[in-house]
Amino acid sequence: MQRPPFEHVILVDEDNHPIGTAEKTAIHHDATPLHRGFSVFLFDREGRLLLQQRNLQKQTWPGVWSNSCCGHPQVGESTTEAMERRIKDELGIAGVSVTVILPDYRYRYDHDGVVENEFCPVAVGILDQEPVPNPDEVEAVRWIEWEQFLDETAGPNAYSEWCVEESRLLSANPSFQQFYQQLTQ
Repeated sequence: MQRPPFEHVILVDEDNHPIGTAEKTAIHHDATPLHRGFSVFLFDREGRLLLQQRNLQKQTWPGVWSNSCCGHPQVGESTTEAMERRIKDELGIAGVSVTVILPDYRYRYDHDGVVENEFCPVAVGILDQEPVPNPDEVEAVRWIEWEQFLDETAGPNAYSEWCVEESRLLSANPSFQQFYQQLTQ
């Protein structure tokens, strides 16, 4: 799959107000400015979570296992539109409806000298088909039971820091608990 010639991020202030844009590849370094992103956790009808290993050539967190899909909204694109676009781009699946559970999540993590610094709404969705990963974005995928995933993230691991923190916040969130309970009944 061919990448767009210019993918940008929306730069924001401490109140998440847009203050400009920048090319995505130019801003991820040791002093990454605050910008908008998003994370998606996708489940199958059995309640299993889809994880992805990030492509080994990615600028940020190469080869690290993380949640189902991450990305950056583009100017003029809602967060859910951006999520649905990236699910299709990364996992080859169109038509997945997502629900934002954690609208105000924010994080800053450093990994091997590269910083992520985002306002990052977190959503969930249900997959009714197997992913067809884009090799430019995804090294591998795997399905895992939610409780097993939470156990794995409790100790030292190779998951992205935001994925670990987001999973803990989701587990404690009543809207997520209701979503997961309905999914697994």
